[in-house]
Amino acid sequence: MSTPVPDVRMSPASAVGLVASREISTRLAAKAFRVSTAVMLLLIVVGIVAIKLFSGGGGADATVGYTPATAAFSAPLKGSAQAVGESVDTTQFADEAAGRAKLADGSIDALLTGDGKSVHVQVKKDLDGKLANVLQLLSRQVALDQQVAALGGNPAQFEAAVGAAKFVEDPPLEEPYSYDGQQLVLGIAAGVLIYLSLMLNGQGVAQGVVEEKTSRVVELLLSTIKPWQLMAGKVLGIGVVGLVQVVVIGAGGIIAGLATGVLTISVSAAIGTVVWLIVWYLLGFFMYSIVFAALGALVSRQEDVAGATSPALMFVIAGYVVGISVLPSDPGNTFVEVLSVIPVFSPTLMPMRLAMGGVPVWEAVLSVGLVVLLIPGLIWLAARIYRNAVMRSGAKVKLRDALRAA
Repeated sequence: MSTPVPDVRMSPASAVGLVASREISTRLAAKAFRVSTAVMLLLIVVGIVAIKLFSGGGGADATVGYTPATAAFSAPLKGSAQAVGESVDTTQFADEAAGRAKLADGSIDALLTGDGKSVHVQVKKDLDGKLANVLQLLSRQVALDQQVAALGGNPAQFEAAVGAAKFVEDPPLEEPYSYDGQQLVLGIAAGVLIYLSLMLNGQGVAQGVVEEKTSRVVELLLSTIKPWQLMAGKVLGIGVVGLVQVVVIGAGGIIAGLATGVLTISVSAAIGTVVWLIVWYLLGFFMYSIVFAALGALVSRQEDVAGATSPALMFVIAGYVVGISVLPSDPGNTFVEVLSVIPVFSPTLMPMRLAMGGVPVWEAVLSVGLVVLLIPGLIWLAARIYRNAVMRSGAKVKLRDALRAA
């Protein structure tokens, strides 16, 4: 009587966990992972320190010299600059010769010359466009004062009356969102970090699939576990490794920013940025990586990976490009708001908006919910493609054949 053979098949969870642990241990031990993480973190810290050391410190936009004859222009020059959002410092010289000497050595940007009846200016080489606008305003003010005096009025009283006039702003229909400059920088940094992570780790999934196909390791693995288990384990393992990298870089950058004083946002806001960064990395990675795994299974050579994954990468790139090109100048852009809720663009756009602040709760919940709902459908579709294509080597498998195969 023969002895029954024991059932040694692993449970689905054990199979996925085994593949994931293999990916995690292999990639964390890789020198390339440690070096790339350290380099990116170092670049961020160095950049923060450089900002701290070489920041402008709020100095004036220009320095203008004047002589005793043009001393009356000093105060209205500063007022004209303030009216257009510029900052101008003034300094007096004994005569035009002394002023031209300082102009020649670069100590001042411009020198007011003449008899003080009209605005004359001299520069070393080129007149800055912003300073030219300020001087144009000054010229108009001087001409207006002269006309007021010619009509028998008091220019000082006239200027005081004009300066005191203010418009009254009624309450807005909707409460506006205020965007702090540091929030904008954090938002863009979050988007860039997620974009790089999706590009590197997502591509890593596809390259890993092709590597196993080329080395025939996949045939050995699929003799003991199912194709979807192999795909899920690979995605999970690489995702964990990418998460470690994102947390180290993101948290390290924010800690360095807070420690050096470059970032002055609250600790709670900084923690919120890191939390949303993690959430959207996970959502974006799992959404795209399962697609990358399926697309990687269609080819058998590493040279073909980029071409196979390019359709999916276009969505990642498009969201990133729109975010960094539009949000810095127009944080409340309606087009970006709409795109950030669409799942294929959410992983790069929504974390940027969330870090900047001003995102309604319903938009954040909706964007997360749509991605969560999409992922199971993508898993089913990707598992079908992967199952039907991963064992086929040689020429690239057509997508419709992978979907149609039994």
